[in-house]
Amino acid sequence: MRIITLLLLLKSTNLAAQLFSPSGYPQGYFRNPLSIPMRLAGNFGELRPNHYHMGFDIKTNARENLPVYSAADGYIGRIKIEPYGFGRAIYVVHPNGFTTVYAHLNAFNPTLEKWVKDQQYQQQSWKVFLELTPDLFPVKKGDFLAYSGNTGGSQAPHLHFEVRRTNGDVNVNPFLFGFPVADNIPPVLQRLAVYDRTRSVYEQSPRVYPVRAVSGSRYLPSPSVITVASPLVSFGIGAYDTQTGSPNHNGIFESTLLFDDEPVVGFRMDNISYNDTRDLNAHIDYKTKSQGGAFLQHLSELPGYMNSIYKRKKGDGVVDVSDGAVHQVAIVVKDASGNTSTLNYKVQYKLNDRGQEQPVTSAKKFYPLMMDGYESEECEFYIGERCLYDSVHIRYNKAANTNGQVVSSIHTIGAAYIPLRDSMLVRIQPNRPLTDAEKSRTIMQWFAGTKKEIQKVQWQGNWASARFRDLGNFQLVVDVEPPAVTPVGFADGSDVSKASRIVFTVADNFDRIKNVRTELDGKWLRFTNDKGKTFVYYFDEKCMSGQHRLKIRAEDEAGNVTEKVFDIIR
Repeated sequence: MRIITLLLLLKSTNLAAQLFSPSGYPQGYFRNPLSIPMRLAGNFGELRPNHYHMGFDIKTNARENLPVYSAADGYIGRIKIEPYGFGRAIYVVHPNGFTTVYAHLNAFNPTLEKWVKDQQYQQQSWKVFLELTPDLFPVKKGDFLAYSGNTGGSQAPHLHFEVRRTNGDVNVNPFLFGFPVADNIPPVLQRLAVYDRTRSVYEQSPRVYPVRAVSGSRYLPSPSVITVASPLVSFGIGAYDTQTGSPNHNGIFESTLLFDDEPVVGFRMDNISYNDTRDLNAHIDYKTKSQGGAFLQHLSELPGYMNSIYKRKKGDGVVDVSDGAVHQVAIVVKDASGNTSTLNYKVQYKLNDRGQEQPVTSAKKFYPLMMDGYESEECEFYIGERCLYDSVHIRYNKAANTNGQVVSSIHTIGAAYIPLRDSMLVRIQPNRPLTDAEKSRTIMQWFAGTKKEIQKVQWQGNWASARFRDLGNFQLVVDVEPPAVTPVGFADGSDVSKASRIVFTVADNFDRIKNVRTELDGKWLRFTNDKGKTFVYYFDEKCMSGQHRLKIRAEDEAGNVTEKVFDIIR
């Protein structure tokens, strides 16, 4: 029995290998960017909300301010500082055609830190994205770049590290470069999902089966023979990978579907562009995940998925079982080190296996790769050809709104569990005449459950328009409430000579601050704003001893402005 199992596993693995060719990236060119062993909290291609994880998250022993070193010779080509995302980041361009990225950093090396500060004062902006010439900051392999941190969209101290092709700025899986990360553990399979592909993937819930390891890295679902009531089906898996000595559940590298011993389709997490990272929503069962379920990865390529990570061998992954025969299915899952797990099962079509769910028919059907729209007296929306991943019926409803700040009906367009790749245009008419002053402060609000987002509208006659990348509920709101600026630990007339910094916060009723400007004695003063929570200025040569006037100006998305002035003594 053990020999038979091993033969089945080897056969499936060898057949799956026909789909993808070996990767040929330079080995040993890059060094570990830290001085401690590389242990991963996250890997390339790991599934995240609305995006793939595009590099390594390297653990820093739950500490900040570990030295970060250049992975190879090159020059610093870019510097990025932002409240979310990468926080503080350095891009090093290498002569072999690749660029490495180091993110969530604290202070840069002193020379670079001073240069960046000067650039921020020249641009009068703490948030910057700087392009550097090769002569400014050349680096050698192992040169000190910065200290690790927890800035930007980071939830705990670590170093986010990427490798990109310099030409085209496409991210490549760092595992393919031979970094010293020990991995002799095969991926773990958790569940199998089966979809009726006579219908949209967004108009059904898949049948999900638990799977179990039966010997080594071979898995079976329960039951091992799956009967289906649809003549066309596709499959998805729940799976994760980890590395030697790590408890973290990271993303898998590759998976291939075999049907009757023939490779059909597969995906590989080897290179992904940031332009395409949102397409994770076509790779996963977005509806299941958005409704609180697990990540399920499709073993089929949805028709609207452009620039796909999938490779086809014999179809798109939707298989025909209408003959009623018992078909052999195997799903082979690999990590980047070549460790392999295989899920084997059988599938058979039986018409009366279970009742079919009724398709949605009371709404207009929209298709991927086609531009279409819907128009009514108070609301219009237009979905572009690159918005949808699968065909789906999109319902429209209108409801009255009694909130005095809201100046339109509530317009419900589709459901939030239908993902959009590109933004759609939404146009709404107010339910009463608006003055010019009200129009100038009108925003469109999207909401679904507890999630909300706003956009400033553009007016065309009596129609207000804005673009959104989600379906759900939409309404027009007149926002006349300015942001609130709150000093922390100081007030007008305060003596701050014993303090090391000045801190204030800005809050808005719709949580959307468009711009904050700070001036000291009429000149721009650099306040940091990491994670968008507080604005912080650490005293330096820009504020010497004496009397000073600090002015803070905050503007929200609707255009409401608050200005506050504080006289302080340093």
